[in-house]
Amino acid sequence: MNEHTRPDPALQPDEATDHILGPASARVTLVEYGDFQCPSCAQAHGALKIMLAHFGCDLCFVYRHYPQRAAHPEAELAAEAAEAAGAQGRFWPFHDLLFEDQQHLKEKHLLDHARLLGLDMARYEYEMKDHVYLQRVQEHLQSGQHLGLRGTPTFYVNGVYTDVSFGLHHLHEAIDKALLAAGQA
Repeated sequence: MNEHTRPDPALQPDEATDHILGPASARVTLVEYGDFQCPSCAQAHGALKIMLAHFGCDLCFVYRHYPQRAAHPEAELAAEAAEAAGAQGRFWPFHDLLFEDQQHLKEKHLLDHARLLGLDMARYEYEMKDHVYLQRVQEHLQSGQHLGLRGTPTFYVNGVYTDVSFGLHHLHEAIDKALLAAGQA
């Protein structure tokens, strides 16, 4: 992984293309590159919900797609579906459903999720058929490749790569350290 003394500009949240929870004024920005079919990402999802509640307004969370197509053949379509839901203001509920029901990511299941969330189904089906959001998913993927990502989940805390291969408590600690550095403990 690339580590920089100054954060890579690719890690700056972009309201036009990123999915962001928390205030832009937060002292710490956490960027995740994830894959909806990745078991480790599903594990991280539960821990992230706890961390988001714990850190509150001090944390801005950014989710980006990094579907590992070779290992997870349904991940890219799931990412497209999440983007289609996002276009209707329902990205985060869809995101949560995908991780909470990770065994069901085939097209018919994605349709069921869209119905459950009350999406405009004609619009959703049209956008999915035409792969309207595939380019955005691929842009996220290219951004991760630019950063040298090898897998998912991959996290950056204020632009610094944070290794969670030995446990998600490392992520919590990195956020704590970033808050201390920002004078907010």
